[in-house]
Amino acid sequence: MSTAKDKNDRRASDRFPIEREVRYKILSKKHGEEIGLGQTVNMSSNGVLFTTDQLLVPGRRLELNISWPAQLNSKIALKLVARGRIVRYEQGLAAMEIQQYEFRTQGTQAGQAAHAAQAAQASAKVN
Repeated sequence: MSTAKDKNDRRASDRFPIEREVRYKILSKKHGEEIGLGQTVNMSSNGVLFTTDQLLVPGRRLELNISWPAQLNSKIALKLVARGRIVRYEQGLAAMEIQQYEFRTQGTQAGQAAHAAQAAQASAKVN
């Protein structure tokens, strides 16, 4: 795994190829709650590149929930919750600049299943 920067790369921090499930919520007072699913492609301390089947317009504010590979006390599942704005979208890949983040414990399996069902319904409405 190489994290060496290309001399033309203007990013402030290294990106790491971390592939994890991501659930996102578009933060918009006008349009209600829009949610979706994707997969991270790479991450840094400043941003996340992830897949999505929705068009995410640059400038839009999002909250991402990313399943985290490490566990709290080796037994409690964690998620990274990050808020920020979309800076780029092309061909099913969205780049979000992280403006704030925190780690939280993951909810119950039933809660996760309900969220996944909501995301599937939202995705079906778009298509």
